[in-house]
Amino acid sequence: MGIDIKRLTPELSEDYLYFFDNTPHSTNKPEHRCYCVCWSSKDCEGTDFSSAEKRRDIAKEYVRDGNIQGYLAYVDNKVIGWCNANTKEDCYGCVSWKMFMKPVKEEESDIKIKSVLCFAVSPEMRGQGVATQLLKRVCEDAKEDGFDLIEAYPNREFTSTEDDFMGTISMFEKAGFIRCYEAGNKTVMQKALKV
Repeated sequence: MGIDIKRLTPELSEDYLYFFDNTPHSTNKPEHRCYCVCWSSKDCEGTDFSSAEKRRDIAKEYVRDGNIQGYLAYVDNKVIGWCNANTKEDCYGCVSWKMFMKPVKEEESDIKIKSVLCFAVSPEMRGQGVATQLLKRVCEDAKEDGFDLIEAYPNREFTSTEDDFMGTISMFEKAGFIRCYEAGNKTVMQKALKV
């Protein structure tokens, strides 16, 4: 099985939307589709995320404007996976950062950090290394794009595939990340890109 990884661009917005339109979430209810809009570089102040339809419309805008960044995984020209990876300091105003990441240190330095924020994989493709391949591409491109390090925020203890959408400690360790500190129920892990 050949997996093709593509960086999200406005030209791929229909593929992105189709993936979220058709990929089950934890409850498998259409009204819970997230479109990953809560992890973005757009400040969430005043934005209404209350329905799947509103989140879908927001996703169109965010993809067009580059506020959602990440990678799509394809098999036979069909999207089967997604990884949200954005510049850390650009995400402090997004709704998910404000809700889940309060204990994580917000950097105020010249260090350029790429944050790995979310993975979504089609149920039939889970357990086949899709997230690992997405992470590998994030690391390669982040190094090429001049980032100093990559940071990830897996749960300290694995609960379920749906609850551990930020990846697992073991996956990041296999990719060369080290545990840096604990922040609430998260383990902050980093991988240096510059030697």
